[in-house]
Amino acid sequence: MAVIKPFRGLRPPRALVKDLACLPYDVMNTDEARKMAKGKECSLLHITRSEIDLPADIDTHSEQVYNKSVENFRKWQKNGWLVQDESPHFYIYAQTMKGRTQYGIVGCASVDDYLNGIIKKHELTRPDKEQDRMVHVRINNANIEPVFFTYPQVKEIDEIVDKIVSLEKPEYDFVAEDGFGHHFWVIKKTETNKLIEKLFSEKVPYTYVADGHHRTAAAALVGKEKRENNPSYNGTEEYNFFLAVHFPADQLQIIDYNRTIKDLNGLTTNELLIRLECGFIIEEKGSKTYKPKKLHNFAMYLNGKWFSLTAKAGTYNDNDPIGVLDVTILTNQILSPILDIQDLRRSKRIDFIGGIRGLDELKKRVDSGEMKVAFALYPVSMNQLITIADSGNIMPPKSTWFEPKLRSGLVIHLLD
Repeated sequence: MAVIKPFRGLRPPRALVKDLACLPYDVMNTDEARKMAKGKECSLLHITRSEIDLPADIDTHSEQVYNKSVENFRKWQKNGWLVQDESPHFYIYAQTMKGRTQYGIVGCASVDDYLNGIIKKHELTRPDKEQDRMVHVRINNANIEPVFFTYPQVKEIDEIVDKIVSLEKPEYDFVAEDGFGHHFWVIKKTETNKLIEKLFSEKVPYTYVADGHHRTAAAALVGKEKRENNPSYNGTEEYNFFLAVHFPADQLQIIDYNRTIKDLNGLTTNELLIRLECGFIIEEKGSKTYKPKKLHNFAMYLNGKWFSLTAKAGTYNDNDPIGVLDVTILTNQILSPILDIQDLRRSKRIDFIGGIRGLDELKKRVDSGEMKVAFALYPVSMNQLITIADSGNIMPPKSTWFEPKLRSGLVIHLLD
């Protein structure tokens, strides 16, 4: 069963939270981070993307960048921009997007649960990205940014959350620049914190990484590393746990994660369409944006026109948790055999576009000449994600996109 524990959070004063909180480090590049932090002296980006305080040509993985992160992290605490709670708490973090709100429990997940498979994964991680975040966790001795977990809904936990958010004023309550609302409560009653911990340990057999596989791996591996370097380790040390926000699965919605391709692998438009006819029913939709209607239906934008592509029976296996995925069908029927994209992680000919940007972004990329063709997919379901994780399988790269992204800086977990 899942181990989730309260902790003494390091948090900003209410007056600073909107300027301090920021998007996760990995959804932006350095230039974008500089712009986001402009005019915000206390933005957490000075810690999570500390290269923004160094010369523009700096190597983002250099020792200078990591050292600047530590320097800033200490400065934020010295200035009172981050203050640690006096006692351990769970927290409630709610996000509102387009009138819909999801409520998560902020607590510390267990390193042992990650190592023993209680925390289930659905994506592979890249060693270079793991290593970068391991250095960041290790050198700051803290989980600066949370990871995004989900778990099977538990009625009693929902009731606790409903009661608190209906009766108590949130500690933080703001709308970020992207229009998404962020709401945060401190669970102050000791008995309530103990009950939440007990409910997870008795009613939640597994938790699932929804977003942040590299941060999860880095946090767990640093914890493992610290225990191996401590002869007197007993399992209760803070580094045996890491920061995560746990949302019930029935409240989450995965949005589409789409693809754009730089060229047609030497084919003409007509030759591509002829090749596609082998595996798909093709319908031309004209210039009006077309969005996939159901599983196994794709939208393609090519030469100023939208097309509906419906996979033909026999091109996929509905009894195979990986084979049934539309990302698998697209790869096996189009990207690999027709467009000769064999390594989705490393190919420079493909780009991935989160559905939050809308299908107009696909059109824009193709119309500009930057890309030659775009494919929009029907979103993966939460049930598919959990089934794949439970079966021990791994989804193809860039299969899921969650919104809103967790804001970093609402609460931080120190490792000692």
